[in-house]
Amino acid sequence: GGPERRGNGVCALPAAVEVQPACFGLYCGRTVLSVNGSVEIYGDCGVCPRGQRTDDNKICRECLGSPDRYDWLYLGFMAMLPLVLHWFFIEWYSGKKSFSALLQHITALLECSVAAIVTLLVSDPAGSLHIRSCKVKKLSDWYTMLYNPSPDYITTVHCTQEAVYPLYTIVFIYYAFCLVLMMLLRPLLVKKIACGLGKSDRFKSIYAALYFFPILTVLQAVGGGLLYYAFPYIILVLSLVTLAVYLSASEVESFKDLLVRKKRLVVLFSHWLLHAYGIISISKLDKLEQDLPLLALVPAPALFYILTAKYTEPSRILSEGGNGH
Repeated sequence: GGPERRGNGVCALPAAVEVQPACFGLYCGRTVLSVNGSVEIYGDCGVCPRGQRTDDNKICRECLGSPDRYDWLYLGFMAMLPLVLHWFFIEWYSGKKSFSALLQHITALLECSVAAIVTLLVSDPAGSLHIRSCKVKKLSDWYTMLYNPSPDYITTVHCTQEAVYPLYTIVFIYYAFCLVLMMLLRPLLVKKIACGLGKSDRFKSIYAALYFFPILTVLQAVGGGLLYYAFPYIILVLSLVTLAVYLSASEVESFKDLLVRKKRLVVLFSHWLLHAYGIISISKLDKLEQDLPLLALVPAPALFYILTAKYTEPSRILSEGGNGH
């Protein structure tokens, strides 16, 4: 009976297929070398090429998805960071030259907008505002360098890759374009319009950017994954704190104080936009009928501050304390 079974091609086929052992580590995988009909030929275990990540069977598969709403909100947050810092330092160093500051604000907005569009255009697929991406599954996807396996406790298999392609590197590309555009546009503009400022003060907002861009780059390199999960709460906390500080420094104690200067209203509405962005990022607007009413809470902190400011004025508290004694 033995020779007849060996002669049967159908029985011999499964024995000819080798089951390859699974790769070690979370992010090591086998690349697909070629496809012969329905059969895939795989390479050795190792790092997946850029734009790919491992599937459940430890095979490197191309990222063909697109970023979901939360991913776009994260990218929007990372894109806003340099713009907000530009505006802050322009305002800080411009003094009372409001027209000069306004032109610089508009230029900073133009720089960041063009940088964002160019970054999307050069990302895969090139020439399109759409990008293909891998899905973020867990925090470790951002830190694949920490998960290189050592099967024999001596040799380390290096499988560091961008498992969250392209959410990690696209931010660096954007910052690079922002920096290049700023160096091309801003010095010429400042030289033309900021004549009222001293020579040393004229370029201080640009010097500040040369400091904060490296800081933002390191922040993304080290804390990109943490920022991805925490940015909605960071937005809410920072916008609340900065609004309270601004209203306190401007000595706003009533709605009339807000209406005296247009600049105060601009700052207030800017903070409201940030509040709304944070609320949308937390809720993701998955259920519109539940999440949209939350946006009604946006003006609440400013209203609470104005309504209670007169009761918490330090001079009034001190005087009442003195009378009590």
